[in-house]
Amino acid sequence: MAEKFEALEQQLELFIENTRQLGIIVSDFQPQGQTVLGQKISTMITGMQDIDRLRGQVQDVQIPLEVFDYIDQGKNPQLFTKDCMEKALAKNEAVKGKIDALKKFKTQLIVELSKVFPNEMAKYRQLRGDDRPTNDRL
Repeated sequence: MAEKFEALEQQLELFIENTRQLGIIVSDFQPQGQTVLGQKISTMITGMQDIDRLRGQVQDVQIPLEVFDYIDQGKNPQLFTKDCMEKALAKNEAVKGKIDALKKFKTQLIVELSKVFPNEMAKYRQLRGDDRPTNDRL
């Protein structure tokens, strides 16, 4: 997969360099430089055609729109991945905390219900396949 990106990157770098050279030629244009200008324009057209040919290789790549926001803000797009991982880790910790709290609540609820409704909770434990006494769970 990296090869197709490398080929596109090379073509884009070459196109950028040709654009820079074209800008130099145009900014200091002399009538005798007409053939050089024509050659450079032809090179630019060929470069655009090469880039267009590579388009099919990267057409299936999906980039989150937030990455472009990072680029627009002058940030490194690789920071997007880091930020996503940090957000996922924080969310994972929050969810784990909720799960742990619910497990503790369930245990405490079963203990309290066993005190108030011992017969019903014994039937409940039997239906669940948990024959341990309530106090062993803590």
